[in-house]
Amino acid sequence: MKFDLDQEQRDFAASIDAALAAADVPSAVRAWSGGDTAPGRKVWAQLAELGVTALVVPERFDGLAAHPVDLVVAAERLGRWCVPGPVTESIAVAPVLLADDQRAAALAAGELIATVALPPRVPRAVDADTAGLVLLAGDGRVRDAQPGARHDSVDPARRLFEVTASGDGHAADTDRAYEFGALATAAQLVGAGQALLDAAVDYAKQRTQFGRVIGSYQAIKHKLADVHIALELARPLVYGAALALADESADTARDVSAAKVAAAEAALLAARSALQTHGAIGFTAEHDLSLWLLRVQALRAAWGDPAAHRRRVLEAL
Repeated sequence: MKFDLDQEQRDFAASIDAALAAADVPSAVRAWSGGDTAPGRKVWAQLAELGVTALVVPERFDGLAAHPVDLVVAAERLGRWCVPGPVTESIAVAPVLLADDQRAAALAAGELIATVALPPRVPRAVDADTAGLVLLAGDGRVRDAQPGARHDSVDPARRLFEVTASGDGHAADTDRAYEFGALATAAQLVGAGQALLDAAVDYAKQRTQFGRVIGSYQAIKHKLADVHIALELARPLVYGAALALADESADTARDVSAAKVAAAEAALLAARSALQTHGAIGFTAEHDLSLWLLRVQALRAAWGDPAAHRRRVLEAL
């Protein structure tokens, strides 16, 4: 039996690719790292026009109430282009937490960018200094929050903040919100891994060693083939987890965690292979490759690191 995206979903992915390809996202990421979010917000405005920010928002708040598979389609492309900002938190998690809150309409329109902390699994909120809304969730409740102490991330475009609650809040499905967060992060890792593989393949066709392009060596071919296989094995797990989440399956936690582990390991393999293929130039901050290398390292630990998700799989079994 073969599972595949329908034409509308493929067109949606292509429209995101077309918009982001013309947006000079690497420059926006570097600006975001330096505290200038204006270029990144222009990218977010384009995503809003495409409906990306409205995917998980309920229809009564002008959202699309889309299937989790559609969220995965979008999140994978955002990872592929290394979009800056609290992507998982604002597009996937906050709409679940604000399912009965009028502010969800602002999320759908792209007028509001939100970030979320959900301790103990997500103890800090990313980009809490620039987000228009900071949320603190847990134990079935969500509250508005204020950013506190800042902590640097391995990815300079992802500043982490401790947050403190500033209100009483209201009831929310925090467990489901966590699953959405882990799933969206897994999808971004697959996209980032694919970007790194594509960059490595392209560079292997150009770089020469001992008078031959390195892509002609069997060792390089095998290494890049291993990355391709790892990504192709992770991708169906991510989409399978999206189906489980949509059906509210009893196996949702197991499936989401399996997807997060597979995506994280595949992306790490892609990062290592891309760095080895590029050689010394891959270590430089000036090369765009560094943006994806750092993003993969940050997203591996975001919304549960591989060890935590392996424990959840083991517990489910």
